[in-house]
Amino acid sequence: MSLSSSRNRGVVETIHLTEKNFDETLTATPGLVMVDFWAEWCGPCHAIAPVLDQIAQEREELKVVKLNIDEQPAIAQRYGVMSIPTLMLFKEGEPQAAAVGAMPKSMLEERLGLAEAAA
Repeated sequence: MSLSSSRNRGVVETIHLTEKNFDETLTATPGLVMVDFWAEWCGPCHAIAPVLDQIAQEREELKVVKLNIDEQPAIAQRYGVMSIPTLMLFKEGEPQAAAVGAMPKSMLEERLGLAEAAA
């Protein structure tokens, strides 16, 4: 599995995390990693997906990855994910911030501490 994004055509490659690659991906990826804890049946998870794509396209230093909580419940439990979508920002494998629920881009960036970085 490649950790590179195909940003050259405005398309962001989606990386789906599993128990096997979760820790390695978070520690091997330089910069910030935003993990989208989601599920296929979750309407708000689908609603926020375009916002996450936009953030990923705008921020070269940020990698956005997804973790399906129905397929990987142990990881969701490890991080105390009780509601979805939950978005967690990691740096060097350690959680830095979290936001729960679908929200506008500006609010999400503020909750994750990304608003200051954009200014």
